Amino acid sequence: MDQIKEILDNNPWILNILYSLLAIIISIIVYTFLSHSFFSKLEKKNYKILKNSKSNTYIKLMKSIGRYIFMIVLLFIILKINGINITAMIAGVGVFGIVFGFAIQDALKDVIKGIDIITDSYYQVGDIIRVNKYTGKVLSIGIKTTKIEDVFEKNIVSISNRNIEEVEVISHMINIDIPLPYELKLKEAEKAINYITKEIEKIKTVESVEYRGVNKLDESSILYQIKVYSAPVNKIQTRRDALTCIVRCLEEKDIHIPYNQIDVHQK
Repeated sequence: MDQIKEILDNNPWILNILYSLLAIIISIIVYTFLSHSFFSKLEKKNYKILKNSKSNTYIKLMKSIGRYIFMIVLLFIILKINGINITAMIAGVGVFGIVFGFAIQDALKDVIKGIDIITDSYYQVGDIIRVNKYTGKVLSIGIKTTKIEDVFEKNIVSISNRNIEEVEVISHMINIDIPLPYELKLKEAEKAINYITKEIEKIKTVESVEYRGVNKLDESSILYQIKVYSAPVNKIQTRRDALTCIVRCLEEKDIHIPYNQIDVHQK
């Protein structure tokens, strides 16, 4: 014991490291317990906050903010344990404030835009968004970044919140034109389309279908437009299924899909 005491007396940094590790372990245990207790209560259905459609977004944002606050407080505790004067350090920040501001200006933009995303409802957790070359489902909105799951390859992508101007929120609507021959009378054409819309509504991923009327008088056909509504995450496959359904229904009705033809005349 005397040898250990002598080592610690001659090397006080060892004791500082041990106290720092102990502080980290205790802080993580306390943070995990408090975070679990608080957020598990918020996630219960009987809490009013969950009646708001933004609840998941707010909860994930609060978790992100709580994590940053925890790390800052833990950093101050470790600095205090190691004998660093926190008050003097904070006062000294004012001297280097301008340089520091330039260094973190992008991070500040991310934080400000993150707040804008939440307060102005640019998008929420669960929405499908398109940014740059990525289209994906919003998994979480933090104070610096937004995480999305790519709908094509299921990759997880992090987007800086300052790029909000480049984000498009994907709607539920799919426009589909059904080409029918000019020889088919309007009454018969709309009867066939009515049958098609009822069949498309049977697709599991389809929310609803609307017939919108004649959309275009094309060279070889009349284009009748329908609007199919589906969750954005299912839109790609829903469009394929709807087109397959259209072809099948036209075959059942013995209606041929028009196409451009070239007539060759010989003298």
